[in-house]
Amino acid sequence: MNKTLLAKFAPHIAAVLLFIVIAFMYFTPVLQGKQLIGHDTESWMCMAKESIDYNATHDDVTLWTNSMFGGMPTYQISSTQPNNLIQYVEAVFRLFPNTIFFLILYLVGFYILLLSFRVNPWLAIVGSIAFSFTSYNFIIIMAGHNSKAVTIAYMAPLIGSVFMAFRYKRLLGSILTALFLSLAIRANHVQIIYYTLIILIFLGVVELIYSIKEKEINSFLKTIGMLLAGAIIAIGMNVTSLWTTYEYSKYTMRGDSNGLTVDQQNSQHGLNKDYITQWSYGVDETMTLLIPDFKGGSSSGKLDENSVTGKKLSALGVPNVKNMLETMPLPLYWGDQPGTSGPVYIGAIVCFLFVLGLFLVDKRTKWWLLPMIILTVMLSWGKNFMWLTDIFIDYVPLYNKFRTVSMTLVATGFGITLIALLALKEFFTATDKQKFIRPVFISAAIAGGIALIFALIPSLAGNFVGPNDAAQFKGDYSFLNETLPADRAAMLRADAFRSVIFIVLAAGLLWLYAKNLLKEKVTYVLLGVIILGDLLPVAKRYLNDDNFQRKRKIETLIQPSNADKIILEDKSYYRVMDATTDVFQDAKPSYFHKNIGGYHAAKLRRYQELINMQLTKEMGQLFATFGRATSFEQIAPTLDSLGVLNMLNMKYLIYNKDAAPLVNPYANGNAWLVKDIKVAANADEEMKLIGEVNTKTELVVDKSFENQLPKIITSDSTASISLTHYAPNKLVYNFKSSTDQVAVFSEIYYDKGWNAYVNGQKVSYVRADYLLRAMPLKAGSYDVEFRFEPASYKIGNIIALISSLLLIISILLYIYWQWNNSRKVVKD
Repeated sequence: MNKTLLAKFAPHIAAVLLFIVIAFMYFTPVLQGKQLIGHDTESWMCMAKESIDYNATHDDVTLWTNSMFGGMPTYQISSTQPNNLIQYVEAVFRLFPNTIFFLILYLVGFYILLLSFRVNPWLAIVGSIAFSFTSYNFIIIMAGHNSKAVTIAYMAPLIGSVFMAFRYKRLLGSILTALFLSLAIRANHVQIIYYTLIILIFLGVVELIYSIKEKEINSFLKTIGMLLAGAIIAIGMNVTSLWTTYEYSKYTMRGDSNGLTVDQQNSQHGLNKDYITQWSYGVDETMTLLIPDFKGGSSSGKLDENSVTGKKLSALGVPNVKNMLETMPLPLYWGDQPGTSGPVYIGAIVCFLFVLGLFLVDKRTKWWLLPMIILTVMLSWGKNFMWLTDIFIDYVPLYNKFRTVSMTLVATGFGITLIALLALKEFFTATDKQKFIRPVFISAAIAGGIALIFALIPSLAGNFVGPNDAAQFKGDYSFLNETLPADRAAMLRADAFRSVIFIVLAAGLLWLYAKNLLKEKVTYVLLGVIILGDLLPVAKRYLNDDNFQRKRKIETLIQPSNADKIILEDKSYYRVMDATTDVFQDAKPSYFHKNIGGYHAAKLRRYQELINMQLTKEMGQLFATFGRATSFEQIAPTLDSLGVLNMLNMKYLIYNKDAAPLVNPYANGNAWLVKDIKVAANADEEMKLIGEVNTKTELVVDKSFENQLPKIITSDSTASISLTHYAPNKLVYNFKSSTDQVAVFSEIYYDKGWNAYVNGQKVSYVRADYLLRAMPLKAGSYDVEFRFEPASYKIGNIIALISSLLLIISILLYIYWQWNNSRKVVKD
């Protein structure tokens, strides 16, 4: 019995070990102690610095940071879910370095999917390689899109579990659905979860149709019921994250409009259409699925000295052309997107096998995958296929919450690869393999023929001129307007021929097997080798050893400039604007300072509106004055007039990293007492007024808060309010006055967590100056305290614990039930 059990699990053990070996072979720099820091990882390090430092030195955790955009929740930055016990399952793989972990997770996830489709384990290994080594999976690792990578990895076994529940093991499939859905949600990339849901809707609709056709509707409903139960448990385990994120999302750029009609960039429900579709795949660019460099590859690619550009540089007498080109990225990409780190290439062999799958795969499976593939390809075209994009943005729930529509190709690639592997399953399990020779040749002719046409006539792809070439290449670089198009054409031709070769090799292997000239397992191995040979070199173009750095370099990656060091000597609480960066698109200043700007895809809508309507204008005034001023006295009047920047307590302006920062003596401070209140009838008037009033003495408030504030404020020249304690999640102010006052706090208004207390008693406060906090204060001497304590987080943790225990109990009961049944079989 033990030998039987070992034989049963041997392929799975071998698969996991092989996956580990493959991962380490690809990422050999980790064996030398090197690490990969992608752009988004670096940004995350900066935006999460304050919360990480606080959590490491305190018993509680902060769910708020003041490091970006004046302040925001950490839910989508560095939030924790302490009671989601499933994290300990993932912790086993997390023992590996991140890059190794991601690749192993890709491989294991798709392996589990194929097992759920009852694919031979040895063939499933081949399929896992085919899915995992697609270029996009490595590009996102290189960029530091860690949550996206993990969610993509869990997408496959989640879909496999649902398929299992529908087709043959309802209980086990439902339990596994709860497990993998919980892990996928925990990975915290809602957009990939959304695309996974689209895939599952197609699966569910086809299963419903077949259940009606086969008079199995009761069985279908039972499966749906059990899957819903599993989904509820998975959601419950992640309710802390989901609830807080949902709560916050309503206040962000992805939520409802605040009624501000004068901001044309940001006045609609959800994200702006231009923002959503900014990264739209070109219709013809879809050919990168088959030919990787169809559109030139990366926006910062490299050429060698034998390229047309290299030869031109040599002809111009440029020395050391080889080294120059190795260190000089060129905009080789010439497609419709603003830029790209690389194409979505799923493999020439996979494309060939996908076509074969259209002949071989059963209709019940094909008819939920094929429509999904077609839809997601069209959605990836975004602004290039706007009639469909408009329908989804305007009418499909939640679609307008997501940007980068080209990401739908994740679902496309998944579907194509799954059909390709199911085609191989049908091919290898058929009793009469001879009948498949003709479909193999037809499929090879279709996929290979398309590639061959572009190899022979690359000009069919276009003129190879990028939309920005003419503007970029002028003067001494004007020759690039001629050489780059020639190099792009050569790249397309080379990759097209390359695809033809791999398709011919794959078709040849299948023919040899069908003719009984190759054994089954030998064919598996050879297929795996050529698929890896197809995909791995392309993946290496975008993520290779050069992307890794030694750990000591990473530890010194973000170093304070002279300006930063001078500011850090000030231990008070203030905000900084770093004008040496893209203020509202760069998180680096947040590593050291409480930043006026920052970078985050889900900033508060009110802050974005303030950027569009006030901050950009005031920054323009400041920079214009600064550019022509020769003394501080000439700058002072402009600084004093910056009502909005001053109410945000901008004390320092960095204009030169090596020079001392500009100190702003006119910043309003952490809190101040006002003399007059202006009531705005609507958001438009409120935005207009804060650009006109003196924010130090006047307060602008929406009419909905008017009754919570006094009509008249009695002056007291001795009245004061000052910050006495700062923590990101707790602020304490000391107030003294002989008369009633109204205080404004230079803190972002967010009432879904920030509570105010006076003498331990909870008190109300209002939104003022469009996005700050204000509070009426009675005469006296006492402390005012703000604490960030969202109820959604506290209650969510309780629900998460209960749901985690339910899943664990369900798994244990299933294991016991299986063991008990097997014992009965042995006794019988």
